[in-house]
Amino acid sequence: MSTEELRLNVEKALEEIRPFLQSDGGDISLLSIEDGKLVKVQLQGACVGCSVNQMTLKSGVEMTIKKYAPQIEQVINIEV
Repeated sequence: MSTEELRLNVEKALEEIRPFLQSDGGDISLLSIEDGKLVKVQLQGACVGCSVNQMTLKSGVEMTIKKYAPQIEQVINIEV
């Protein structure tokens, strides 16, 4: 998978999960993909102060991204 294909697949995954985050007043944006294995995202809105955002990140966002791009090993949230 090329770098561009990987980015598009990660974006597709984020589009799939975005409505669930938005329904709770949050959102997510892709910051970068490093070494084809690490995805850096930024949770936004209500997700920032949410007590379960790490669970959302691992069981929701990371799982969905891995469905579209199995070579991704980790998804991390970069706080502002």
